[in-house]
Amino acid sequence: MNLTVLKIAAAKGCILVSHDVRTMPRYFHEFIHRQASPGLILVPQKLALSAAIEELLLLWMASESNEWVNQICYLPV
Repeated sequence: MNLTVLKIAAAKGCILVSHDVRTMPRYFHEFIHRQASPGLILVPQKLALSAAIEELLLLWMASESNEWVNQICYLPV
């Protein structure tokens, strides 16, 4: 399932945002050994929604999408 989601995001050129901080990093590292990924942002479920939104907006305003290729970012930054 995780590899499928990563493939879909890569095919669409989208950075994936996920709550799956437990297993997604392992699948992400496996995936980027085969093909490039636009990136992965991990948001812990216990992070307040307002804080997650603020963090995502900050990343969106302060960076370019090409900076996230094959990178994992854990929120909060």
